[in-house]
Amino acid sequence: MVYFYAIAAVLLVVAILAAMYKPFGGYMAWVFTSPKDLAPERWFYRVVGVDSSKSQPWRSYLRGVLAFSLVGLIILYALQRLQQYLPYSLGLGAVSPFLAFNTAASFVTNTNWQSYSPETTVGYTVQLAGLCVQNFLSAAVGIAVAIAFVRGFAQKRQENIGNFWVDMMRAWWRILLPIAFVGALILIALGTIENFHGFVSTATVASGTQQIPGGPVASQEVIKVLGTNGGGFFNANSAHPFENPSVWTNLIQIICMLAIPVSLTRTFGVMVGDVRQGYALAAAMFILWTASFLILIGFESSLHDPAAHLAGGAMEGKETRFGVVWSSVFGTTATGTSTGATDTSYGSFTALGGMMLLLNMMLGDGLPRRVGTGLYGIIVMAVVTVFIAGLLVGRTPEYLGKKIGPHQMKLASLYFLVMPVIVLAGVGLSFAIPGISKGSASVPGFNPGSHGFSEVVYAFTSATNNNGSAFGGLSANTPWLDVALGVAMLLGRFIPIVLTLALAGSMSKQDRITATSGTLRTDTALFVFLLVFVIIIIVALTFFPALALGPLAEGLGA
Repeated sequence: MVYFYAIAAVLLVVAILAAMYKPFGGYMAWVFTSPKDLAPERWFYRVVGVDSSKSQPWRSYLRGVLAFSLVGLIILYALQRLQQYLPYSLGLGAVSPFLAFNTAASFVTNTNWQSYSPETTVGYTVQLAGLCVQNFLSAAVGIAVAIAFVRGFAQKRQENIGNFWVDMMRAWWRILLPIAFVGALILIALGTIENFHGFVSTATVASGTQQIPGGPVASQEVIKVLGTNGGGFFNANSAHPFENPSVWTNLIQIICMLAIPVSLTRTFGVMVGDVRQGYALAAAMFILWTASFLILIGFESSLHDPAAHLAGGAMEGKETRFGVVWSSVFGTTATGTSTGATDTSYGSFTALGGMMLLLNMMLGDGLPRRVGTGLYGIIVMAVVTVFIAGLLVGRTPEYLGKKIGPHQMKLASLYFLVMPVIVLAGVGLSFAIPGISKGSASVPGFNPGSHGFSEVVYAFTSATNNNGSAFGGLSANTPWLDVALGVAMLLGRFIPIVLTLALAGSMSKQDRITATSGTLRTDTALFVFLLVFVIIIIVALTFFPALALGPLAEGLGA
């Protein structure tokens, strides 16, 4: 019966995404190919001194990305440190330096990792002028980089790959802001709160008092999931009834997380002139997302524990209004799209169920991922797949009429090596350095043994992949973890962007080769199978030892 509901949930989500795939993907392609600027966009270009008609080579595009992100990092850090002087601070003081750095790095990199309780740490001004603004801007930066990368394949004999300021502004103004505005109104109608009440004192059934926080929640909730950000207004995130009051708002959040990453494959197909290429990438995403979800359902429902059996599955840490199925759909989607949102406690999943959430982040570039980065990530993996297939049959590899030579493969190889190197280095240092290891183990709530190891692996995997979710037992608000995870977020975000834009510049300079009988078609079921196979093999070979020491050891030993 559980699998019946699970399959019904998959079909519902896929049907909604299929309905919006063509119009939304086509709309985004129009947004980034239209020669006309809107009036607010022209005003912005005048203010920042940008000539919207001029395209940039990849190095100039990269400088724009880095400079814009650096300014955002500094402003967000300053807002937190000066919070006590700001209006609507709710009487909260300045955020500590290490935590302020971690949070600034987190929101600027689209990670939205929160080593704090939001409702008791930051006031409304920091929430709205700092965190909410970065929810929009970090997502817009990711989309802009993805579009620049697509131009590298769509163009021929071109030095330039677009204008960062134009791409970023259009992503924010024409895509993210309108959907977030309409979505916020829908969530308010369905029960998500939106106010400036601060803390309200109320009487409890035990004749005590409790402080209930309010806040402008709905206005942040849609962009939290639409931009695959994930940082919740409340510490409980989307498990909090003020953020996610019903199964309908839960479904809306799931669709928002998937809408842009999935539809961007259609945008890719339209811009390169072959929509079948987009269908192939979307099919690979669908296979991995569906397989991960169904396996997770198996781990969460096939239990011998009598209490779990009577409850219909492992309900510990899950909201009864969502149950095992919708909690698993949300968890698979959130970790598969690098969205730190959660409608349940991931640390309370079964050991092997938690492993699937961790594996979703490790798979990285096969699942939809973050807005923008998911598209260029899976295209890079397609390049790697084409190269491997070319070696097997002894032919020169090419993708979309562009040759894949040694230079391109070096960039692609470095791209998928960045994440595991940062993750494994961070985990290794956390356990190898005596002072750090002892400090982590003494944190209240830290679990010893395999689960404790899994918590640290999850933290660095989440930070490096810019996901932002966590296993709840690890208190990451320590000087080492604040700094180490903050650095992991920055490196995990911007090193791949450097490599992606360099690869885009390399591809854009090439002419397009005419396909021959020896060309590997990249719009067939065979290629989709090869792509999925390569993604799984790379992850399995890289992370299996860490998984064996953590969730596998815990699950098999239970």
